[in-house]
Amino acid sequence: QVHLAESGGGLVQPGGSLRVSCAASGFTFNNYYMSWFRQAPGKEREFVAAIRWTGSSTYFAESVKGRFLIFRDNAKNTVYLQMNSLKPEDTAVYYCASTSGSRYYDERWIDYWGQGTQVTVSS
Repeated sequence: QVHLAESGGGLVQPGGSLRVSCAASGFTFNNYYMSWFRQAPGKEREFVAAIRWTGSSTYFAESVKGRFLIFRDNAKNTVYLQMNSLKPEDTAVYYCASTSGSRYYDERWIDYWGQGTQVTVSS
């Protein structure tokens, strides 16, 4: 059975850093793009970042480019989102997602979703 389990969310001050993790099981992890999406209160879910199955390519939304990093450990079936220079507008539930296709940014093409982890940026 497929399972994506996010962890590491929490409360952080503006300008701070936080790392969220996603542990995957039940599918061949290193055959999938892994993505992060987020959904802020009252807004639609949006793409944040993605990483190719080899880890050789990463992709970011313009709003987080230069501040967020994504990396994966295929030996541990885990993907990480390192968030730096956090802003209040980064407050959202962050979702881990996977797709065997190449449209890692389009939630209509996502095969599997995690349950989400709350990230709150506030002083």
